[in-house]
Amino acid sequence: MRVWVDLTNSPHVLVLRPVIAALRAQGHEVQITARDFAQTLGLLERFGIAHTVVGRHRGERLAAKGVGLVQRSGALARWARGRGFDLALGHGSNDVSIAARLLRIPCSTMFDYEWATVQHGVNCRLAQTVVVPDAISRQRLERYGARGKIVAYAGLKEEYYLADFEPDPAILDELGLDPARPIAVVRTPPVVSLYHRFENDVFAAVLARLRAGAAGAAGGQTVVLPRTRQQRAELGDGFIVPRRAIDAQSLVAYADLVVSAGGTMNREAVVLGTPVWTTFQGRLGAVDERLIADGRLHVLERAADVELVKRPRRARREQRVRRDPALLAELLLRPAHRTDGPRCATCGGR
Repeated sequence: MRVWVDLTNSPHVLVLRPVIAALRAQGHEVQITARDFAQTLGLLERFGIAHTVVGRHRGERLAAKGVGLVQRSGALARWARGRGFDLALGHGSNDVSIAARLLRIPCSTMFDYEWATVQHGVNCRLAQTVVVPDAISRQRLERYGARGKIVAYAGLKEEYYLADFEPDPAILDELGLDPARPIAVVRTPPVVSLYHRFENDVFAAVLARLRAGAAGAAGGQTVVLPRTRQQRAELGDGFIVPRRAIDAQSLVAYADLVVSAGGTMNREAVVLGTPVWTTFQGRLGAVDERLIADGRLHVLERAADVELVKRPRRARREQRVRRDPALLAELLLRPAHRTDGPRCATCGGR
């Protein structure tokens, strides 16, 4: 079977890397397209995943996003035409869903945050299979046109793609971190996302508190991972800011504290046993609601709640849950096994 995977954002590389490996291990031919945005291309290069770059992010404005969607979807369709794909898939990629529909290629989409309404209104209607965690109720998704398409997996997606992961201490040397001193990792807000258009005063106060706590030989060390060049320029001194894509999972595993306005790194910290606070100000999704109710994720309401101290790692390793990513691959393959899905022998599908 020929499978097309489209990656539009940095976390998608992490999520789909083991899925791609599982598909190839099963004998499927996999080709990958990627959008030039954030650290998507850098992560693909770090993992040694061959790919074709198609398009770039068009910016924060809604109109620019619309133009980018149309242009990139068209470019993807031109690239995929005649390649004989049996299935297209992505992690919330509207672009590949539109291109696949134009070429009548069966399509799967997956995501774990249900309130990105514009995105899911496209994806869920165009895809034949919608793969989500079991924490999200079907009622929340049917409004997007997902009725009859939803297949759920147990647990967190991070438990699948981190199943084979063991932290590499080389990240400490790469960033000049002292493992004897406390380490904080901070992920900036996704300011270019439609579902996260809020000013975050708490986040700014946390950065100020962590900067102040860095004084002295035993002071804390704060690594900030900005999403955009503008964020990088606004940070100023007092932080360690990597210049290229890094092994963020190993960094989180060695950290004593994670503060993130996004979702993926928060859940990675949960899976790896690192204390984590969210400053997300949009509408909480079902996955985070469950983690908060279980005490595995904390909502940061005041900067004073952040206390950076050294924490033992042994207990964290013993509590990890690991799940087989081949299970995700099987769920995503479902449209290709159907006989009633869209097919076009001359346009790109078989």
